[in-house]
Amino acid sequence: MGNAGRVDILHDISLNVLEGETLGLIGPSGSGKSSLLMLMGGLEQATGGQITALGQNLTTMNEDQLALFRRGNMGVVFQSFHLIPTMTALENVATPLELAGIEDAFERAEAELKAVGLGHRAGHYPSQMSGGEQQRVALARASAPRPRILLADEPTGNLDETNGRAIMDMLFDLRDRHGATLIMVTHAPELAERCDRVIRLRDGRIETSAEVAA
Repeated sequence: MGNAGRVDILHDISLNVLEGETLGLIGPSGSGKSSLLMLMGGLEQATGGQITALGQNLTTMNEDQLALFRRGNMGVVFQSFHLIPTMTALENVATPLELAGIEDAFERAEAELKAVGLGHRAGHYPSQMSGGEQQRVALARASAPRPRILLADEPTGNLDETNGRAIMDMLFDLRDRHGATLIMVTHAPELAERCDRVIRLRDGRIETSAEVAA
């Protein structure tokens, strides 16, 4: 099979995000929203340009350095939860904290689960929980390290309206509790409307950037 060559997904992106800002990334499917979010989180490597977060140049870091940077500074919430099926809710939240050397990992994990209304489900496995409950565990896991940056990729995309609204409220509550910068990809207009600024992408480029009216 022949080599199809490199495909550039994003083009001429220049973007500054202020500390404490909530930024929404919107646009049609395939416009590059998730790719941009992954680059901003150091989850994918850029083939050109530079990405700087908290004064650190992510584009010069190797995989281990990026993992350490994320562990100390970022929380990530995906559309599809990414919980470890053989671990309880409490273990899913506490294990990353333990790996980071945090001594009160289980106490902090328990507090975060209570904050998202799941203190009573701490001993349950993902298969024993609904989609909304699993996303709450994912939120608790992202929040537990008290990150300075929260990244969310369609956090309500797999949920019904009621659960989606609850997750949305919890996400903004986590932002407020930790004073975090929040960057999210969303198709939900009501979620985008709660952001400070919305960037619309199309064909891998920024089409519009607008402050959201209070």
